[in-house]
Amino acid sequence: MKRKLKKRKVSTLIHQRKLDELKLAFANWQSPEIADYVYHLPANDQAFVFTALPYVMVVKTFKVLDIATQKQIIKNLPHEQAARILNEIQPDDRTQFLSELPGITVKDLLGLLTEDERVITLKQLGYPEHSVGRLMTPEYLTVDPEWTVQQVLDYIRTHGKDTETINVIYVVNEEGHLLDDLRIREFLLVDPSKKVKEIMDGKFNCLKVTNDEESAIAEFRKNNRVALPVTDEEGVMIGIVTIDDVLRLAVAEETENIQKIGGVEALDEPYMKVPFLQLMKKRSGWLIVLFLGEMLTATAMGFFEGEIAKAVVLALFVPLIISSGGNSGSQASTLIIRAMALGEVTLRDWWSVMKREFLSGLFLGTTLGLIGFARVSAWTLFSNIYGEHWLLVATVVGLSLIGVVLWGTLSGSMLPLVLKKFGADPAVSSAPFVATLVDVTGLVIYFSIAFVIMHGTLL
Repeated sequence: MKRKLKKRKVSTLIHQRKLDELKLAFANWQSPEIADYVYHLPANDQAFVFTALPYVMVVKTFKVLDIATQKQIIKNLPHEQAARILNEIQPDDRTQFLSELPGITVKDLLGLLTEDERVITLKQLGYPEHSVGRLMTPEYLTVDPEWTVQQVLDYIRTHGKDTETINVIYVVNEEGHLLDDLRIREFLLVDPSKKVKEIMDGKFNCLKVTNDEESAIAEFRKNNRVALPVTDEEGVMIGIVTIDDVLRLAVAEETENIQKIGGVEALDEPYMKVPFLQLMKKRSGWLIVLFLGEMLTATAMGFFEGEIAKAVVLALFVPLIISSGGNSGSQASTLIIRAMALGEVTLRDWWSVMKREFLSGLFLGTTLGLIGFARVSAWTLFSNIYGEHWLLVATVVGLSLIGVVLWGTLSGSMLPLVLKKFGADPAVSSAPFVATLVDVTGLVIYFSIAFVIMHGTLL
């Protein structure tokens, strides 16, 4: 109740444009709380709130907002305030923000930066899109291996406030080559007279500036670090990537993959903020493709029209057969896509994956086949729906389920790897796409088995 009253009071002050009172009202708010509140305001009110926030809170709050909201705020703020925000946020956050904007807008915003910040930003924007170079920040601490621990601690006190993190200190030589990365605790727990080179072990992990974002995510998953150094091809240290940026990137990437797996083009903004027509465009594309694919199912059934006319009972099991194949394919596809995203499966593992999924498909298909056979057999005890050849019908259903589930499992597991091999996004082999593919081929398997087993009787 108290929280609701607090928000109601702030809403009234915003509506009345009482700037001084609003500044006092926000005095005890935290940046995540402000961001959550700002997110639901109209664009003009969002900008007004930012004029009322304490300066330190402006930068903290701006950083945690989504890109769409950041765009609106910068667009509606006076130039002086927009410039102050862009100059003060971390270079990696600024680069990520600018990389989402049209070129003409970026050009205008670059003009608001100081000369030093503009140089840093232009350099980072020059790296390939989705590369580590776009993620890194040049604000970190480096020390000389010949320094004493006391010199390092003095240096940290003097310059630490200007860096993104002081949890890790980097050791470089005169040419700037990275020699080691040391946690701050390693300096705090040794004799201050010791030299840095005496506590070095030369073991460190680093990212290359041209690595893609997936490499950064994978490295952070493997290493328990709040930051990782970034070097050029010659081993010269040029920046760091911090865990907060990687976590934000991982969430965005996983969201995009989940949307693609669901048969939707990736949304560039939160669901509630995507314009309706744009949302329809992103959803309709895949639906049309899948619809056209499903039309092949009708074509396949038309090809077997004669068999269906002679043995109408076969049509009863079409939904059962194709749905089982589609479900097994979707299962396999989802498992492999996720395993690839986590780095558990690579292209080199294709043969192992195929063997594993072949056995999985055989086991699952046999399980469903036995259930299908038992179902047809059980129905004959109190019904004559399947006629005198019920045993043949049960056999066709059982064997078809084995074949279709096996094929669905193999297709679903191999398709993401094939797409990856040719440079495409594995997530586009979404569950609906695999299901549609298996629907068509499942019918061919079903009626082919039926023709072989029932030839000379029902067919």
